[in-house]
Amino acid sequence: MKLAKAINGKLIFDMWHDLAVTGCLMLVIEGIIPFLAPQRWRKMLLMLDQIDDNTMRVIGLASMLTGTAVLLMIN
Repeated sequence: MKLAKAINGKLIFDMWHDLAVTGCLMLVIEGIIPFLAPQRWRKMLLMLDQIDDNTMRVIGLASMLTGTAVLLMIN
């Protein structure tokens, strides 16, 4: 079935649609905290300025690995 979809271009369209839906959901989720608690969100952003680059890289790596693991578990 996937081969048939790939041949007529449907699979590529589905991929871009899924990517767009994912981007929209990311914006909705990221907007929750500034909407509900703008002062807390502002304080959190100020605290990010105090974190050194190596710690920020470790946080980013942990986030990517966690997201990849969860994605593999649900698929």
